[in-house]
Amino acid sequence: MAQPSFLYAAGQWFLHSGIQHTTGGVARYYRSDLQENRAISTEITGYAAGALVYLHRLTGEPAYLDKAILAGRFLTRLAWDRRLETFPFEYARDGMEVEPLAYFFDTGIIVRGLLALWRATGDTEFKEAARNGGLAMARDFAAADGQYEPILRLPEKAPLERECRWSRSPGCYQLKAAMAWHELFEETGEADFEGWYEALLGQALRTHESFLPGDADRARVMDRLHAYSYFLEGLLPVLDREACARAFNAGLARAAALLSEIAPVFERSDVIAQLLRVRLLGEAAGIAHLDGLAGEAEARSLSSFQMEHFDLRIKGGFYFGRKEGRLLPFVNPVSTAFGLQALAMWQERRAGRLATTRQMLI
Repeated sequence: MAQPSFLYAAGQWFLHSGIQHTTGGVARYYRSDLQENRAISTEITGYAAGALVYLHRLTGEPAYLDKAILAGRFLTRLAWDRRLETFPFEYARDGMEVEPLAYFFDTGIIVRGLLALWRATGDTEFKEAARNGGLAMARDFAAADGQYEPILRLPEKAPLERECRWSRSPGCYQLKAAMAWHELFEETGEADFEGWYEALLGQALRTHESFLPGDADRARVMDRLHAYSYFLEGLLPVLDREACARAFNAGLARAAALLSEIAPVFERSDVIAQLLRVRLLGEAAGIAHLDGLAGEAEARSLSSFQMEHFDLRIKGGFYFGRKEGRLLPFVNPVSTAFGLQALAMWQERRAGRLATTRQMLI
C-alpha cells in the first residue's frame, strides 16, 4: 500500500537529512539560516527512536527499525554514563562543549523510547537500560518537598536552582516523563514504578489548573501550552478515572482556546500536533468529542509546517513554529515526530479506526 506523502517525506527526512549522526545520536534541531545542526541531545534521540519505531510499524520499512536500533544503541552504549548511572543532557563530540546536566523530563522520554525499541525488537538490552533509567529518575531527582527536581548538575548530581521558567521548575508537565514509570510497571510488574507514577499523578492533578496561562507574554504562554500538553498526554493511562477524565477535558478545552487566541502572533507546530493527538486518543477512550471539521482544520494547519524543499536537510521535516506569519528557522525532530504521528492518527480516524495506542505515543 502506498504511503501518504506526508509520512514518506517525514520518514525520508529522518533517514537522509543528517539530523541523526553516524553514532546514532540525534541533533536537537537543524538551523536552516545557519545551515548547521545543533548538539546531539539524548532526549531528542529518545524521541527519534520512538518516531522511527512508529514509522516502521506503519510502513514495515526495515530502514526505519535499523535507524531506531542505532539510536537506541547510542543511548545504551555511548550516552549512558555508567559511573554516574544517568543520561547526561547532551553528548559531546568533535571538541564541542556541552553543559554537564541531567534532566528528569529528558530521562523519562529516553526511557519511553527504549521501551518502544524493546517492544519492537525483544532485545533485552533496551529493556534493562530503560529500567535503569527509570530507577535513576526516582533515585536521583527526588526532592525533600516530595516533588522531583527538574535538573541536576553533574557529576555531583546537585539540584540546579529552580527558576520561574517551567522547564526549570517541577510541574504538571512532568507527568509525561512519569509515563515511563507506568510503562515500566506494565513491562516488569515492579510495583515501585506504578507507585512513583501515581504519586506524581496526584501532584499534577493538584497543581495543573494554575499552570496556564502562567505568563503575561503570549509567546511564553504558547511555550507553556507545549508543556501543559505533556500533562494531558501523561493522563492518558488513567482516563478511565472520573477525576482524570474531568481534568483532561477541562484542560484540553482551555489549551485549545489559548492556542486559537495566540496562533496569529506565535504558533508552534508541536502544540498543534500534541493537542490533535490527545483529542484523538481521548475520543478513542470514549471521554472526549472531536468535531470532524475542527480536526480537519487542525490537520491542515499542522501540514503547513512541513516543507517541500530541494535541500535534504529540510525536505519533509517540520518547522518548529511561526511568528507573525513567518517560519522560524528551526527544522525540528520533535516537531516532525509529533507532526507525522498526529497526521497519521487523523488519517486512521478518517478511515474509521484509530490504530495508534497510548503506548505508541511518541
